Amino acid sequence: MDIYVFATPYRVTWDYYFLSREHTFQFKEWEGKAEFEYVKSRGVSIFLMQAGMLGTLQALWDVFPLFSNTGWGEKSNIGFLNKHMGASFEQRPQPWVTNISIDDIHSGDFLAISKIRGRWGGFETLEKWVSGAYAGHTAVCLRDSEGKLWVGESGHDNDQGEDVIAWDEWWEFELNKDDSNPHIALLPLHPDMRAKFNETAAWEYAESMNGKPYGYHNMLFSWIDTIDANYPPPLDAHVVASVMTVWNQMQPAYAANMWNEALNKRLGTEGLDLPDLLVETEMRGSSFAELLTIPEQDDWVYSDGKSASCVAFVLEMYKAAGLFDPISSSIQVTEFTIKDAYSLKFFENNSSRLPKWCNDGDNVELPFCQIRGRYRMELPGYNTMDLYPHMNERCPSLPPKYSRLSDC
Repeated sequence: MDIYVFATPYRVTWDYYFLSREHTFQFKEWEGKAEFEYVKSRGVSIFLMQAGMLGTLQALWDVFPLFSNTGWGEKSNIGFLNKHMGASFEQRPQPWVTNISIDDIHSGDFLAISKIRGRWGGFETLEKWVSGAYAGHTAVCLRDSEGKLWVGESGHDNDQGEDVIAWDEWWEFELNKDDSNPHIALLPLHPDMRAKFNETAAWEYAESMNGKPYGYHNMLFSWIDTIDANYPPPLDAHVVASVMTVWNQMQPAYAANMWNEALNKRLGTEGLDLPDLLVETEMRGSSFAELLTIPEQDDWVYSDGKSASCVAFVLEMYKAAGLFDPISSSIQVTEFTIKDAYSLKFFENNSSRLPKWCNDGDNVELPFCQIRGRYRMELPGYNTMDLYPHMNERCPSLPPKYSRLSDC
């Protein structure tokens, strides 16, 4: 049995066929004159789900348990990442929580977080799969003028809408309230980068983001840099457009927040909804696949303010603090994935300078400090990437190796 998907900018529908012969699919009515005129001039996009019904159901069965907040869900996430990325998930010796001395944590130190169960665990697993990152969330440490330690984290603000939370409150949550089984690594800055880090400017950036929503507007676009070399099979730009079209019909306000504004910025238009964006793109002789690859700009301001995902928040702070100088104007950090972030050559490269409690009790020496988690964290490519203009704007990222060009 074959499954076919029929799509226009205004709808996505499907049908299945058992026999190999000529079939007819009928659109009983048009969504409006615009759809009729579009189909009359450009036709209908037709996709064959090559896995068939059984393969499609199997794929859904592989994905569904990722979001379960159970041992089954955790096992499913681990199995998915092992199968599709080669992640090993070697168990660490106990204790799985490090006895930290916060005196050894400094402003600018990076926190890489990997969740492996529940809603966020499932979402992060899919994010890791498409981007090649071995962490799914990030945060950053900051000290105030009195030396108190705080954590800046987009997507985990307090009751006042502030993105900077006292370390004790943050650590208490991660230890006792976060049911996604977070694995957390502290990535200390290199002493040279720490000396360069402008703490005052970092705080100014963090405070400017108070009350701003999470960076849903540009989160998708950090992953897609190329027309066809960022989509793990069976994904491609057509599938993305189809999913967007369905979502646009089901949750139009959500769709506008997730991609419509960002796509308008790429076209230099305002207020177009998804169908009109797709039509406008084709009228300009381009394609939706090409539209998705246009780099995000750090200075773009959306209807609800600056948009910063968890990793964009950290890297925008680094940018404000001077770590990307002297070429910061030619780097758009909203184009970076989490893998791009921890690959930057910003972090400690001398294990003798790591805190004494770093990886305490583990029989494997990591180049960073894992402070929570049953399984040993992996960060392939960690601390290896020098800065260069327009970095991470044209990079492929296909599993399982996620190979990239040296200057993409």
